[in-house]
Amino acid sequence: MPVQLTHTEVTNTKTNKELIVVAEEIRSPDNVGMILRVSEAFGCKKVIFLGDTANLENRRVKRTARSADKELEVIFNQDSNQVISHLKEENFKLIGLEITDDSQPLKDFDFSITNKIAIFIGNERNGIDFPILKEMDSILHFDLFGKNSSINVVNALSVALYEITR
Repeated sequence: MPVQLTHTEVTNTKTNKELIVVAEEIRSPDNVGMILRVSEAFGCKKVIFLGDTANLENRRVKRTARSADKELEVIFNQDSNQVISHLKEENFKLIGLEITDDSQPLKDFDFSITNKIAIFIGNERNGIDFPILKEMDSILHFDLFGKNSSINVVNALSVALYEITR
């Protein structure tokens, strides 16, 4: 009979990728907390929040993050151009997670081409702003099979991080 392990009994593997999540204008405190939690779970070292977003002291952010913010470097920055320039200088591959008329399927992308990836996600209502989107090296999407054309930003991030680290 299988025995469920406790958190202290689980040893996670490490990824060989240097992953950064850049989240634009995330409004929901629950989404902010879950972005931190999911990012930490997939081995990201840094999360950058662009624009106005819930702060880390928000009760809902703290509850959903479950202390993941203590394992990550968390940066709040209003200047997307500055963030993008810095990531490019550091040789990160900039990947936008968005549905566009020329986005590529996530499942077909070759993530072995680099170990330095910055994945950009947009806000809950409008996605990634066009001035940021046009700076991406690649724009990726994944197929959905129901009637909805999108899912929650954190769920989408989870799918993308799983595929990147697979």
